[in-house]
Amino acid sequence: MNDNTSKKVETLVSDGGPVNVYIWDMDETLILLRSLLNGTYAESFNGSKDVQRGVEIGEMWERHILKICDDCFFYKQIEDCNEPFIDSLRQYDDGKDLSLYDFKQDDFSTPTDDLNKRKLAYRHRAVALKYEKGLRPFVDSETMSVLDELYNITDGYTDRWLSSARAFLEQCSCVKEASGDGTSAIDQSSQDIHILVTSGALIPSLVKCMLFRLDTFIRHENVYSSIDVGKLQCFKWIKERFNHPNFRFCAIGDGWEECAAAQAMQWPFVKIDLQPDSSHRFPGVTPKTVSYYFAAVYENSDAETKKE
Repeated sequence: MNDNTSKKVETLVSDGGPVNVYIWDMDETLILLRSLLNGTYAESFNGSKDVQRGVEIGEMWERHILKICDDCFFYKQIEDCNEPFIDSLRQYDDGKDLSLYDFKQDDFSTPTDDLNKRKLAYRHRAVALKYEKGLRPFVDSETMSVLDELYNITDGYTDRWLSSARAFLEQCSCVKEASGDGTSAIDQSSQDIHILVTSGALIPSLVKCMLFRLDTFIRHENVYSSIDVGKLQCFKWIKERFNHPNFRFCAIGDGWEECAAAQAMQWPFVKIDLQPDSSHRFPGVTPKTVSYYFAAVYENSDAETKKE
């Protein structure tokens, strides 16, 4: 852990209470996208959902995600340079003022040497700063309205999947009143921590967090891309970051890889299910639901420790 992370950990556990760390998958968990594009979400409703409409909605999201990645987040330059998390190259960043830095003219290429690793680290720092500011500084009002409408259309089509997942995050967090620019801020004293471990590429995953209104609750340093390293390695890094007895971990996702990784870490795992009659979906899963999984693993573990 770096010094900043160590200080955050000490702050979070200073009152002695347990801190819940939720490790989320993205697609078909916090959001729906892949299952819209391939029709599996609509097909699970046995004809009551328009499959083609779902595909169209997914394709609209794809276009917006790629455009914002390319226009605002250097994706054309760094698409082939995926890193597992935004601070992975921090050691190469010399802290140079980037306010006048010309990212288009710095001759960046594949980061096989220290110079290009530094240039990639600069881009990562710029992405992190943009992420923390939210979409509004980089997207015009007309596009913002289109995105808001698309969010509402998607939420309606999916029977409130998006807003219900976001409500879960909100219930676990202390969210301050909306500020003058219409945004909300997370209270960093909130006990629960939300971390994203996704099989998607890092930059598009950060952009998806912003477009699907998750960036209020998931900070840039808490987004991991498992493409090249696997979810188990990401889980191990997370455990190292929050290495304190008061932290309790729970993974939530729809896939076998996060399930296997959670089992290897001896963490509870909540499997999300697309089926409309399942309680393990959104709407359906709540912090209270997940609390039973925490209790089954950690309270039983505490009981066994006391017996010994």
